[in-house]
Amino acid sequence: MSRFPDARFLVSAAAPAQFPADVGVEVAFAGRSNSGKSSAINAVTQRRGLARVSKTPGRTRLLNFFELAPAKRLVDLPGYGYARTPAAERRDWTPLIEALRARASLVGLFLIVDCRRGLTAGDHGLVEWLSPAQRLHVLLSKADKLGRSQAARVLGATQAHLGGRATVQLFSALDGTGVREAQEILAAWLGDKKTPAV
Repeated sequence: MSRFPDARFLVSAAAPAQFPADVGVEVAFAGRSNSGKSSAINAVTQRRGLARVSKTPGRTRLLNFFELAPAKRLVDLPGYGYARTPAAERRDWTPLIEALRARASLVGLFLIVDCRRGLTAGDHGLVEWLSPAQRLHVLLSKADKLGRSQAARVLGATQAHLGGRATVQLFSALDGTGVREAQEILAAWLGDKKTPAV
């Protein structure tokens, strides 16, 4: 049975005025284009078609809100780092993202990082963008592409680099690595806003 059986799409927001009411709790998912963000959302929610998966990078162009339970939401952010996205469209994202950060209901961010690429400049920018009071959890996605020892080295290096700012785990939507751990963290964040950040 799904950990989030009532998950459903709410709205694609092109402007802050289209965001759901700023009540309850929400967790954002973000990552570089083609990092496996949509696949991660679908794996964690156990809903195959909740977030659209595409082989074409940069397909998420709006802020997509999903309700996982009453007053508990997941927010899918546009992927970054894809050069073919029109510059004007990328500029349109900035006020959206800034408005999201200011929401009282935003308790944290899942950052999806392709474990074969490691942390990029865009990832570091997002870490800096997040308020210190908001939690940060890194999913090192596509872990099935690495051998066990190599994956362990990437995990250790990422943990050392981020220090105490974030929790980090290996993750694969393909073979299920880390899915249950990610579900537990997401459920805890949605259930208790007062838990320490990390």
